[in-house]
Amino acid sequence: MEATADLSIITLITRASIVVQIVLAILVIFSLASWTVIFQKWFQISKARTEAKNFDKRFWGGADLNQLYETASDNRSTIGPMEGIFYSGMTEFLRSRSRPDSANGSFTLIDSIARAMRARFQRELDGLESGLSLLATIGSVSPYIGLFGTVWGIMDAFTGLGNLESASLAVVAPGIAEALVATAIGLFAAIPAVIGYNRFAYSIDRLSIQYESFMQEFQNILSRQN
Repeated sequence: MEATADLSIITLITRASIVVQIVLAILVIFSLASWTVIFQKWFQISKARTEAKNFDKRFWGGADLNQLYETASDNRSTIGPMEGIFYSGMTEFLRSRSRPDSANGSFTLIDSIARAMRARFQRELDGLESGLSLLATIGSVSPYIGLFGTVWGIMDAFTGLGNLESASLAVVAPGIAEALVATAIGLFAAIPAVIGYNRFAYSIDRLSIQYESFMQEFQNILSRQN
């Protein structure tokens, strides 16, 4: 009796054609890259969310602005995005008030503060969004790369049937199974990347709204003080 063909994943990969193996290697690299970005973004966004909550509590808890500014200045290399926006705005406020032409009007002062905070906000937002484009790319192209490997593998399997006098399901099944592994790994790489991208994009959007609200409120506070 003829031995049953070994259809384990490892065997299918090792027996696949060189093109399918290259496709599988690319997809594995994509998967590792996406999971690396997913974990990095998860820690980064969680840290930014916690920092925003803590700073918001300190800011609205009656703390003196100068005291908050001194704390931010002493730790400016490690402060979070919201505290960094506060630091940039307060720095511009103190610098502008010390200028001889600061009496020209509060509009110019508040406008310069808004620009300083907006520039810091954009830098912080760029940092939070870094890596999302990679997740979007992996989520978009991985299924197609896997499909290419599947199509190539099936073509290779059916081409090999031309050299056989008789064909059966037992003969063609291993070749098709090898090809379908590429589609499976393509989906394995794409699905976490798409889920991660959508989740992180939503979280960053919520943080962006929170930062913009803080900038407007802080700008109003400085306007009244001026």
